[in-house]
Amino acid sequence: MVTTRASVEEVWTWLAAIPDPEIPVISLVDLGIIRNVQWLDDTLEVTVTPTYSGCPATSIINMEIETALHAKGIENLSLKRQIAPPWTTDWMTDTGKAKLESYGIAPPQPAGGPKRCPRCQSSQVEKISQFGSTPCKAQWRCTDCLEPFDYFKCI
Repeated sequence: MVTTRASVEEVWTWLAAIPDPEIPVISLVDLGIIRNVQWLDDTLEVTVTPTYSGCPATSIINMEIETALHAKGIENLSLKRQIAPPWTTDWMTDTGKAKLESYGIAPPQPAGGPKRCPRCQSSQVEKISQFGSTPCKAQWRCTDCLEPFDYFKCI
């Protein structure tokens, strides 16, 4: 099998189709963890920065990247783990933040709490717990519609 020499732009498009395993509505590209894509001779190198160094989804993410790119004909692939600078929610795309909100997860805000309920859009919200279903989320509740929701912490 001969390695496909896709353009870097095409590879970014393929990577943008891979969902995050913990929040499948957002892609790895929208999450901002794909830091770089480049060809080094005949090897495609993809640089990945996990959301935090102990992220349990890292091995699944790497496997999904490998599977997707091998399916596109990329034979020689190197996944580079880059932990410095550390990932931050500033790296999330605006599209990704909008997808989170549409899914019912309040996107990160610089002020440290959600602006509004992702379900009814009310600004009347309160924190239930600093800890949510994953380490990067907290539990909040809307005091108008009374629905609980996840808030993606600003990191």
